[in-house]
Amino acid sequence: MLAVVADWVTYSLLSLTPHSLFAGAVNFFIYDSLKIVLLLMIIIFAISIVRSFLPPEKIRSILSHEKQYTGNLLAALLGIVTPFCSCSAVPLFLGFLRAGIPLGVTFSFLVASPMINEVALVLLVGLFGWRIALLYVVSGLAIAIVSGIVIGKLRVENLLKDFVFANKGAAPEFSRDMSWNDRIQYARGYTLEILKKVWLYILFGVGVGAWIHGYVPANFLAAYAGGSTWYAVPLATLIGIPLYSNAAGVIPLVSALTEKGVAMGTTLSFMMAVTALSLPEFMILKTVMKTKLIVLFAGIVGLGIMFTGYMFNLILK
Repeated sequence: MLAVVADWVTYSLLSLTPHSLFAGAVNFFIYDSLKIVLLLMIIIFAISIVRSFLPPEKIRSILSHEKQYTGNLLAALLGIVTPFCSCSAVPLFLGFLRAGIPLGVTFSFLVASPMINEVALVLLVGLFGWRIALLYVVSGLAIAIVSGIVIGKLRVENLLKDFVFANKGAAPEFSRDMSWNDRIQYARGYTLEILKKVWLYILFGVGVGAWIHGYVPANFLAAYAGGSTWYAVPLATLIGIPLYSNAAGVIPLVSALTEKGVAMGTTLSFMMAVTALSLPEFMILKTVMKTKLIVLFAGIVGLGIMFTGYMFNLILK
């Protein structure tokens, strides 16, 4: 339905020429803007309803495990079974922080959720077999866990915006006796509060991705990051950042790139960057954290992605 709306606005309402570069960019912008905002509304609303039943202490007791690094592992595994895109994982990330869960643990979830899910796993098995699929899942989990551990060790909570920890760990308005009307009112108010903070950042991030989608040739990655050149993996990672998709959406492109001769590790680095380091995600995170923490997060995860890409290229050589 969103594709139909995007096509109608692009080609009927605006009367843009079909198949032109500008029309393709505009169509992408309309479709992805609607998709991200709609996903955020649904997911934030649903999470808010769930939060009204779960005291922060309960969530914290599950993920703030007393054994070192166990919380990172549990958060990363939770990310696998919550197949959000990178943008829609941010509200749950924010909810974890407000529940008092350690920053490093929440980052493990933020990385794993968009990068690994059961849909991506099934598609990878179908296209490339169990060996590739299993290696991808293991490497994705490793990146999520190690990234969270490193960020946790750096003690960078001061790089989060002040509002993140407002009423941290406490939610006195929640109780089992709340009526459904009260829960819905709370969820609606919280959803609007978050959307007001992020909508402009979303449009900017999607706008950059739309321009790249419309004006950068489809075979750009194959032309400049193909073969066995040393810079292929980092270049593929950098190219993937401005784009936006979930893992299931980008896998067909991964298949097409491998058919063009791009090495498997290089294409998977591109896939990981698109799903875990998207520019729209950074724009939303800008409302939650300071730029220094975003750069730190992107750098740590990016290095993990590039290491994985080189490892895949070496193993599958």
